[in-house]
Amino acid sequence: MTDPGLPPPVLVLEDVSVERGGRTVWSQGTLAVPAGAVVGVIGPNGAGKTTLFQVALGLLPVSAGRVRVLGAEPRRGDRRIGYVPQNYTAALGDAIRCRDLVTLGVTGHRFGLRRISAADRARVDEALRRVGALDYADRRMSELSGGQQQRVAIAQAIVDDAELLLLDEPLANLDLRNQQEIVTLLGELRRERAVTIMVVAHDLNPLLPVLTDAVYLLDGHPHHDPIGDVVQEDLLTHLYGTTVRVVRTAQGDLFTRAIGPEPL
Repeated sequence: MTDPGLPPPVLVLEDVSVERGGRTVWSQGTLAVPAGAVVGVIGPNGAGKTTLFQVALGLLPVSAGRVRVLGAEPRRGDRRIGYVPQNYTAALGDAIRCRDLVTLGVTGHRFGLRRISAADRARVDEALRRVGALDYADRRMSELSGGQQQRVAIAQAIVDDAELLLLDEPLANLDLRNQQEIVTLLGELRRERAVTIMVVAHDLNPLLPVLTDAVYLLDGHPHHDPIGDVVQEDLLTHLYGTTVRVVRTAQGDLFTRAIGPEPL
């Protein structure tokens, strides 16, 4: 039962099942993601992590159960949700500027179809400033580092004051320094804008400093728990099918280490 003193959860699944091509991806999903959380979405390859995002975005209907996102049924084009797909920037043309990409988050139109107002331009600049990308706003995306590109993609996702931010593997192909900078940015966004953030992650370690919760896809079913209840050796070993060790440093920090053929 929801505490009446807390804001309502941003994502609620009630006995949800999802199918693709007649195959059940996952089933019996019952969970509630609290507002203001930073949630790691984890599980082995093919478990249905991206599928969960597609359901939340209204891109994929469920085969059973009920879904509520920000208090309503999922629908395409919900401007309260910011989404950065996996490898999003790799699909962009060489000529697109950072500012143009973020402007699409305001207009929702193709490039050049209409001029934007001064107020909209100010919103674009504020989003770029917020992610630390204003200094290179007029450069082409193809000229930027992977970390800079990811910042601009996040700026596009938040420019419309999104309440829920969905990021699919935002740290993939980034070096350690850029990973740390993006993780720091996510923590700042949560604190300053109270946005709820859900992150599909292959490697939990870089995100552990900011994660509050996890949704994990185990044995064909999605589950939700506080991150401290999920970073446990038995659970992670079962989840990934390889031995996982959880190590706590003298400073109290946690990190995970897989002992097997595949890294966590």
